[in-house]
Amino acid sequence: MKKTEDLANDEIIEKCLEVKGGKPGKLVQIPEGQVKSLCTSARVIFLDQSPLLELEAPLKICGDVHGQYHDLLRLFEYGGFPPESNYLFLGDYVDRGKQSLETITLLFAYKVKFPENFFLLRGNHECASITRIYGFYDECKRRYNIKLWKQFCDVFNCMPVCAIIDEKIICMHGGLSPEITSFDQVKRIVRPTDVPDTGLICDLLWADPDKDISGWAENDRGVSFIFGPDVVTTFLHKHDMDLVCRAHQVVEDGYEFFAKRQLITLFSAPNY
Repeated sequence: MKKTEDLANDEIIEKCLEVKGGKPGKLVQIPEGQVKSLCTSARVIFLDQSPLLELEAPLKICGDVHGQYHDLLRLFEYGGFPPESNYLFLGDYVDRGKQSLETITLLFAYKVKFPENFFLLRGNHECASITRIYGFYDECKRRYNIKLWKQFCDVFNCMPVCAIIDEKIICMHGGLSPEITSFDQVKRIVRPTDVPDTGLICDLLWADPDKDISGWAENDRGVSFIFGPDVVTTFLHKHDMDLVCRAHQVVEDGYEFFAKRQLITLFSAPNY
């Protein structure tokens, strides 16, 4: 069975890469059965790995992609297609862009092929209620069916929410949480889980830094918190770490430092 799965997965990758260098917007239609078994394989791997990934450099870290498939391909052309480079993506693969299906399919296929070299964190858009509104649901319904959307959501519910690189860099999609006292809390997260309205998972996926405040305050998004530079400094000092690396906000040039370079925001969907 494994051999057949591997071959099917290679076929998916090959098909996804056929449009490389072509006109942006060209769709890749993978047979539904193949996408379903890809989801099943990816789900097993996500659950097999911790909700808190402990990784080693070197690896390339990427921010939001949001269904901008041809920009994702360009990103790989620039950084090296797996397994040439190791990758950590910080979430938000779907919604808003026109090709969420190609984007998530290729990323899941690489995850299945290179489970120890290719890593995908969950973003706030990897969630049923958000994808229902911002495009992924409609794209699935138009090109496949609602059942497949549900299967993707089931995989999203199993994805890791946090990664630590070389014990010094902590990565998540959104930001810090006032609820984190130790990393064991993240390791103990039981999956599959939806994104709750409040609490640790919610903050890791939704929180934002804000240079104009100290401590914690309400977030204008209506979800989670904003946190000041002092929160970052205290957190890093407490855990003997050097950097918080997150995504979740559009930034000029694709990256932006905060809190005297103690936090960096990455955003990898150009012309968003």
